[in-house]
Amino acid sequence: MASIQIKLLIRVTMQHARFAQVQEGVLVGATQIASPNFNARPAGTDIQLIVIHNISLPPSQFGGGYIQQFFQNQLDWSLHPYFQIIEGMQVSAHLLILRTGEVIQFVNFNERSWHAGRSSYLAQKECNDYSIGIELEGSDDLPFEPEQYQSLVEVVSTLQQAYPKIQNHLAGHSDIAPKRKTDPGEYFDWPLFRNLLAQHKLAEKTSIDL
Repeated sequence: MASIQIKLLIRVTMQHARFAQVQEGVLVGATQIASPNFNARPAGTDIQLIVIHNISLPPSQFGGGYIQQFFQNQLDWSLHPYFQIIEGMQVSAHLLILRTGEVIQFVNFNERSWHAGRSSYLAQKECNDYSIGIELEGSDDLPFEPEQYQSLVEVVSTLQQAYPKIQNHLAGHSDIAPKRKTDPGEYFDWPLFRNLLAQHKLAEKTSIDL
């Protein structure tokens, strides 16, 4: 684990950011796949929170494009018994980070994606109204990939610059819906992520100062 942390620290401090800008609600550098599962944020609502999730379809199995199909309401429910359990659900997230580190945007940040469900953060209900949802391809019982941490760090840093009110507000789905949800789960390394994010920001500031 220590060697992975060192390699990640080198990556996030040395590599040129791939997702360095948000333009009119679009993350530049992300693959764009439109989901129909969104609606307007309440008028006058500022983006104030990032919510981190995990998702895999079928559970704990990766690849296959099923998540992308699910978010587009195009999943063939007959392909797996688990798909029949979620049949008819209409959900989305603003972003999905695959095991490879690829980032896909499904919903413009200016719109309300359907990722959080019934939820509350700091006594403010309905987190979908004021949050950005980021799904990591993963599960509660398996570690996430270094490439995912690297992409997540870059994305979150850029989002915090674009939407300053989320600077200190990062939560897991389990934090905002503790009676219903467990993700991103115990295998998501919050200390590692926060350390990488801080180092990335420091490296960016240093490069600007130079």
